[in-house]
Amino acid sequence: MTDFFEHVPTIRYEGPETDNEYAFRHYDPDEMVMGKRMEDNLRFAVAYWHTFAWEGGDPFGGKTFERPWHPQDTMENAKLKADAAFEMFARLGQPFFCFHDADVRPEGDTFAESKARLEEITDYIGLKMEATGTRLLWGTANLFSHRRFMAGAATNPDPDVFAYAGATVKSCIDATVKLGGENYVLWGGREGYETLLNTDLKREREQAGRFLSMVVDYKHRIGFKGAIMIEPKPQEPTKHQYDFDVATVYGFLKDFGLENEVKLNIEQGHAILAGHTFEHEIALAASLGVFGSIDMNRNDYQSGWDTDQFPNMHPEVALAYYEILKAGGFTKGGTNFDAKVRRQSLDPEDLILAHAGAMDTCARAFKSAAAMLADGSLEQLRSERYAGWDSDDAQAMLKNGTLEACDERIVGQSIDPEPRSGRQERLENLVNRFV
Repeated sequence: MTDFFEHVPTIRYEGPETDNEYAFRHYDPDEMVMGKRMEDNLRFAVAYWHTFAWEGGDPFGGKTFERPWHPQDTMENAKLKADAAFEMFARLGQPFFCFHDADVRPEGDTFAESKARLEEITDYIGLKMEATGTRLLWGTANLFSHRRFMAGAATNPDPDVFAYAGATVKSCIDATVKLGGENYVLWGGREGYETLLNTDLKREREQAGRFLSMVVDYKHRIGFKGAIMIEPKPQEPTKHQYDFDVATVYGFLKDFGLENEVKLNIEQGHAILAGHTFEHEIALAASLGVFGSIDMNRNDYQSGWDTDQFPNMHPEVALAYYEILKAGGFTKGGTNFDAKVRRQSLDPEDLILAHAGAMDTCARAFKSAAAMLADGSLEQLRSERYAGWDSDDAQAMLKNGTLEACDERIVGQSIDPEPRSGRQERLENLVNRFV
């Protein structure tokens, strides 16, 4: 046990009128929305890396946080970090957490030592999960921080690094299974290139495809029932990533015959860096049948990099949850806060209140999205826009048509299509009634 959060009270729902900053105003885990408890709809998770492993450094300066578990280089401090993590989970009451191997154990001098340390700390974490009821939404491997991965992991020009990455992922899948994790995520932090002058794109892409196929094969061999997910990422630190966005990843999956094996974990910040909106990436993944889970954060729109800030923009979040609800909601996925406090937010209270505020933002936005979907006006107007395609002749043209048939339809019937309004501003006004 630690005393790191001893002065921070447990966060409980008190309703929108409360002025208690240590309370939820909108997130009532037992409130029924769309036929399910709010907790079961949103499936909140705390990210171990930004919350407990990040030391406050950035490209222009070193650590700013002084935590009792620093330096993070001994198993004793790893266990102290776990103690603090589960004390925070108890105060927030979120059902899940997520972690990389490097978040929870210090690097060993050899792979065998790192693996043994991972096994030891997951035994320790497992006891805490049993005691608190907190579950693992997904595990993953850190294949980007160590210098061995500076040229990528699966896409590395060195086959020994490829093998090291494979062994690391195996150990992390095993740890995820041991802890009852519901999914496993692959995040290609450095699976990209900095210059084409030293890069064989075809070779590296084939390596990435083979690596993912090996992961899927291992999942089936051990009987893991969770989803394997990829998190699209467009850039930073490399100028191009092989998993740039949802469309790119789907093409990659189709190319290697994995579109029915792998789902996507979509992050708001990465969507913005790819030049998209969060709701676009969710909607596209859902339409392609590969939507899995989300990392909920936001970027600073005045900055050109992934700032991983906690969500606080209700309209943006509502549109994201609207697309999730349209797709049927989460199954094995959830809302993971891949977000970090600012490096000037030094106090333990900052960690708790950042998550509590984000959970409230998401709950309020989710209820807005549910009300908008239940109202049905937006979907009705969308359907009306495409109503012409419901006729038998339009469907026949779409399924079996030819250019000659198109010519006959237009010339033979003297059709001159008259444009109709897209109603964008009216639709935006409609959305604003709910958000």
